[in-house]
Amino acid sequence: MSSYALLVSPSANRVYARAAAALTVAELGVLAETVLEGRLGEAAPEVVAGVEYVTFDGDLDTEGLARVANVSTAFALFERTADDAFRPVSLERLDCLDDDLLSILKYPGKTNELFTKLLLNVTVLASGSAPRMLTDRLRVLDPLCGRGTTLNQVLTYGWHAAGVDIDSADFDTYAAFLPRWLKEKRLKHTATTAKLRRDGRTLGRRLDVELATSKRAWADGDTITLSTALADTREAAEVFKAASFDALVTDAPYGVQHGSRSAGGLRRRPLELLGEALPGWSRLLRPGGAVGIAINVRTCPRDEAFALLRDTGLEPRDTAAYGGFEHRVDQAILRDLVVAVKAV
Repeated sequence: MSSYALLVSPSANRVYARAAAALTVAELGVLAETVLEGRLGEAAPEVVAGVEYVTFDGDLDTEGLARVANVSTAFALFERTADDAFRPVSLERLDCLDDDLLSILKYPGKTNELFTKLLLNVTVLASGSAPRMLTDRLRVLDPLCGRGTTLNQVLTYGWHAAGVDIDSADFDTYAAFLPRWLKEKRLKHTATTAKLRRDGRTLGRRLDVELATSKRAWADGDTITLSTALADTREAAEVFKAASFDALVTDAPYGVQHGSRSAGGLRRRPLELLGEALPGWSRLLRPGGAVGIAINVRTCPRDEAFALLRDTGLEPRDTAAYGGFEHRVDQAILRDLVVAVKAV
């Protein structure tokens, strides 16, 4: 095995930066028990010449290094030689769109982009689609998509994105932002907004976007799609085709700045919302698909979230690796994530 040192991205905000090394260790742990089982050793933080790295041993070929390159916080990777010199390793990332797609929009309650990427990664790694992450255009749904941070990360990976949200202001903001961004980047695309109707009922509105990363890709029909609906997430199974998504990734309402809207107004009880929405969400997952949910354990305890997932027929991932993601966001939010898989 070779020895490696991963330099964690310095772009995280100050609070997230304090947890970044531990979260990177946990994310590498998920890689080690899934697609890189037997090829990736235990990771740990290590300070070298006053700089903190996450170090690990690994028997990594080109595919294995590509897996590590897409770790959410990976800024630079070095192979450590016998005399403890650092040899840079090229990071072959999935990213096919500029990173300002994720960073331009700023608003209160926005989830940290690095955590969004982490949640997406570890959810897909739990799914049956994990072997295809580097080669195929997966389909990912965020059923509480807000202003599109998760959707933008999915698009950045070159995957197909879909979302649902009940907030018309968030829908309008995203529906204006994404086509404008694509136009400024001079990327070939189409974007349409229309009423969303099912069985004679108007559920809301829908934004559909098709884009390509180059003129050649557009001509060849090699496109990426996004569909997002202004609708109640409890009706998500009426918006999209059953068994059509590889993964479902979302933030549950944290009960502080976040909430879910219904006819009764803003609801801040995440367990209540999850209990009502999970059956429909589960129907949208393919067999072997995975759901990953970010939670505030102060308002949505981990064991109660797992109980709801089990009640829906999903199988939680509660291994040691998946138990290392709890971290503080602020005084009111102690964030964690839960992941579960739909049986094949």
